[in-house]
Amino acid sequence: MKIVLSGFYGLGNTGDEAILKSIVDNLRLELDNPDITVFSLSPDKTAAEHNVKSVYRGWRHQNKEKVKALRKADLLISGGGGLLQDTYPTKFLFGPLPYYLLIVFLAKLCGTKVMFFSQGIGPVNSTWGKILMKVFANMADFVTVRDQYSKDYLHKLGVTRPETVVTADIVFAFRADKEDRAYQSLPLKGDEKIVAVTVRPWFEHPEYMDKLAWVLDRFIEQRGVTPIFVPMEGKYDVPASNEVLSKMEHGDKTYILGSDFSPNEFLNFIRHADLTMGLRLHALIYSALSNVPHLGLSYDKKVESFLKRSGMWDYSFPLGEIDQEKMLENALYLLDNKEEAQAIIEPNVAKLRAEAMRNLDLLKEKFVK
Repeated sequence: MKIVLSGFYGLGNTGDEAILKSIVDNLRLELDNPDITVFSLSPDKTAAEHNVKSVYRGWRHQNKEKVKALRKADLLISGGGGLLQDTYPTKFLFGPLPYYLLIVFLAKLCGTKVMFFSQGIGPVNSTWGKILMKVFANMADFVTVRDQYSKDYLHKLGVTRPETVVTADIVFAFRADKEDRAYQSLPLKGDEKIVAVTVRPWFEHPEYMDKLAWVLDRFIEQRGVTPIFVPMEGKYDVPASNEVLSKMEHGDKTYILGSDFSPNEFLNFIRHADLTMGLRLHALIYSALSNVPHLGLSYDKKVESFLKRSGMWDYSFPLGEIDQEKMLENALYLLDNKEEAQAIIEPNVAKLRAEAMRNLDLLKEKFVK
């Protein structure tokens, strides 16, 4: 079976690279020798890392190669992740939303089946974005989404033609290779209580950084923890980590992990944590996969939806509604009652892993002859 993958690949976002690894590894496990081509901004790197064919994803180069790959393909997999949204400005044909929908349109012109795979949908706020969704997203042959909110949102946008099934983020089917390079990169003694911290810039609520810095300082004073910032998307998360660090009184007791590690290396690092706090969805998912209690700061419905499914929403906060005293109280509770939190997370993650694998079962059911 010949498959083309379209997503936010080759742009240095660890969460999206984890999605790509999860899809490629599981396609190879579930299908008989699939022929996989990935549309990537760094095609050479993607090809080498995943042992796939790869074509430049943008419109400036290799457009003939994109058409050729789609003509040969049995299926275009669009996803996973949050591709169909216009948080970033959507112009006539520029921006994430038009790009991914035009790839879908191109696939249909080439006679190729299309599956939206394990996607999180929205927000789509612009009138033009809503028109594009209604016209082009309805061309898909089948859709799986990672939460009920995304299914409801699709229907609200008028995308009702393709059958839509709620599954889970494909990263819950991540297959990690054992290694410990990220942990070994830091001068740790081995007996630290590690709190993994994951931050990103968020201009609507920059005050969260002051509150997080205050909580981390009190956490250090009261429990002697070692906060370690985990930058999932280096060019954004390293400056954001440094900003929180600059607001702390005990920044000298804190580390920032390197940003050039693979998804596999980041996940294996988080396995060492006693608690994870922060914004990045896939750092929180890694924590759930590693049975590490996690306190999320939700900047998007996708984070809230995940935290409800992992069982940690009661300890977490919407980004604009953080009570720093309560956040400290919740963080201390999760650290001091780790086994109780793990007993909540473990069965929930088992369900999510099974739901993630359903993406592959449904693909086979719908598209494999």
